[in-house]
Amino acid sequence: MIIIHARMAVKPEKKEEFLKEIDAVIEGSQAEAGNNSYDLYQDPKDANSLIMIENWKDMDAVQAHNSSSHFQKFSEAAKEMLSAPLDVDVYQGEKIN
Repeated sequence: MIIIHARMAVKPEKKEEFLKEIDAVIEGSQAEAGNNSYDLYQDPKDANSLIMIENWKDMDAVQAHNSSSHFQKFSEAAKEMLSAPLDVDVYQGEKIN
């Protein structure tokens, strides 16, 4: 199992556009064969700080996702909407309990 935490700082003036664009990524990603979950959360202390928490079957599923057209399209568009570089942590392992 692969868990990914992708933290995003969105420009306030681009937030509505960002949320519209990311909806397509969420829908497409959740439909991918190797995806267990793909959910976006907002920091309660900072409305422009978001985190995507992803759970994938394996690294092959992650690589397929990263190559998908919906992810590639979003990644390109997001460059204009983020106020800082994407901060990504990747974890590999098994659920303990």
